[in-house]
Amino acid sequence: MITLFRSRIAPLCLALAATLATPARALEEVPFVTTPDNVTLEMLRIAGVGPQDHVIDLGSGDGRIVIVAAQRFGASGLGVEIVPDLVRQSRENARKAGVAERTQFREEDIFKTDLSGASVVTMYLLPDVNLALRPRLLALKPGTRIVSHDWDMGDWKPDQTTVLPVPDKKVGLEKTSKVHLWIVPAQVHGLWCGAGMLQGTQFDVKQSFQGFTATMTRGDRVREYAGRIEGDTLHSLPGARTQMQLRLQGDQLVLAQADGALGLLKGAALARANGERCGD
Repeated sequence: MITLFRSRIAPLCLALAATLATPARALEEVPFVTTPDNVTLEMLRIAGVGPQDHVIDLGSGDGRIVIVAAQRFGASGLGVEIVPDLVRQSRENARKAGVAERTQFREEDIFKTDLSGASVVTMYLLPDVNLALRPRLLALKPGTRIVSHDWDMGDWKPDQTTVLPVPDKKVGLEKTSKVHLWIVPAQVHGLWCGAGMLQGTQFDVKQSFQGFTATMTRGDRVREYAGRIEGDTLHSLPGARTQMQLRLQGDQLVLAQADGALGLLKGAALARANGERCGD
């Protein structure tokens, strides 16, 4: 039988410490905020957490998200917390829940935490802290899932948002919570040059988070594309006149699917340009 902790505390004093680490930021007082069971479960559900995942919870409080991820979804996890008593409580909660071997809790500054091993990162911080963390999150492996309770990340718009009823919510006027999901996109901005079957092809990508536009030039033929980046894969927008799918594999963009004559070149690759033009 799985029992959820009834009073998971998300210590926003962690957010205070993290915010003070950013330039010209100071908060005089940050309250503790409880996170309801249904929000915790939705954060893990929306990320598709499973036994193959390693969840890192930034500001882990009494450890509830990491413990439920291990207990309910079979994942491993790390909770990062700046309050020593809460770290000790988290370890004891994990032991009582029978998941101590798959979980770890660390007293640490979230800006010093190595996130590279995470397949899922969960957060209940403050907007400025989210924005300060954003460059590190965007640098994670493409396909890593980021989940935030309530607060977004500015102009990096979430891939999905759900709204849940929280009748007893103590913070704000609305008796609801938002759960936001981002999937880290591959970083593909710039010029890519074809080789082999795509010799002479230039693919110039303009990227804005998970959105992109691109111009493909082959001889005197020029095609424009627009689409979304889902993890390591670039997709044309649904309904576009020309459909194309490219996948980042190592240092190459590999043509996975395309319409028309370009489809005959499936498997051909483009490499990132060394200069401002292909052939430089």
